[in-house]
Amino acid sequence: MSFLDTFFEMLVILFGIAAGYLARRLGYMGGETDQKICKIILNITVPCLIIATVATGDSLPGVSEILSVLKVAVVFYGMELLVAAVVPRLLGGTDKQKGVWRYILMFPNVAFIGYPVTVAIFGPEALFYAVILVLPFNLLSYSLGPLMLSGRAKFRWQQLVSPCIIASVAALVIALGRISLPALVGECTAFVGDLTTPMSLLVVGSLLAGLSAKQVFASPRLWVLTALRLLVLPAMLWVILGWMGVEPPVVAGVSVILMAMPAAVNGTMLCMEYNGDTECMAQGTFLTTLVSIITIPVVAVLFL
Repeated sequence: MSFLDTFFEMLVILFGIAAGYLARRLGYMGGETDQKICKIILNITVPCLIIATVATGDSLPGVSEILSVLKVAVVFYGMELLVAAVVPRLLGGTDKQKGVWRYILMFPNVAFIGYPVTVAIFGPEALFYAVILVLPFNLLSYSLGPLMLSGRAKFRWQQLVSPCIIASVAALVIALGRISLPALVGECTAFVGDLTTPMSLLVVGSLLAGLSAKQVFASPRLWVLTALRLLVLPAMLWVILGWMGVEPPVVAGVSVILMAMPAAVNGTMLCMEYNGDTECMAQGTFLTTLVSIITIPVVAVLFL
């Protein structure tokens, strides 16, 4: 995949954010409207998207390959968890800001941006590995994510029975069990799930419309997080997987490219749902997405 191909792929994502920004300026979005859209995303479209990724059993690798990719996933998320536990303490900020720092470092945009970029770089067959790597993300993002973003809020067992968590567990069972669902199930869930990305980007853009450009670009902490998220973490993972000698090599390549993704847009939705620092999360999402237009092609050239 050429530098320009990746660049254009990222521009499509930014266009969605820009559309949300315009909608807020025109008075179509904001406030209660954004909150309701957020609930639709977390409770309907995201669960459908998760199920849709594994709805066709014959499109997934064998169990041995799935388990091999899950081993890489342990390294992938374990490394992120370690960095997310250490770095926010050094950066400082309020409890909720530290929660945002942790979320940005822990959860890249592996699905909304990662899937199309993976297909563009490695071909459609590599999407299988990306889907498996994203399964733990769904479980962790919607369980640890709310705990991170809500600051010192107490743990609530209800967070483990959300539609996203239930869909993630079901998807993992379907994948490991090689369960073949009716084609109609895949089509229906994919149809609704495909609404997730544009709706999420619209909400992020709407939130950014209420912020000044200075707030986004003048924060040294956000720039440090952006560098870590987009360049340092992929480089670290590349070194570790190279030492491990991961087979097939495409799994390592897909893992590194997914690690180079910007902050997951899910964070903004979760901040709105669990009373996190929504503005700070929107700033981090926007800045990492904007800068990733350049860094993702750079990572592809340097490490693949």
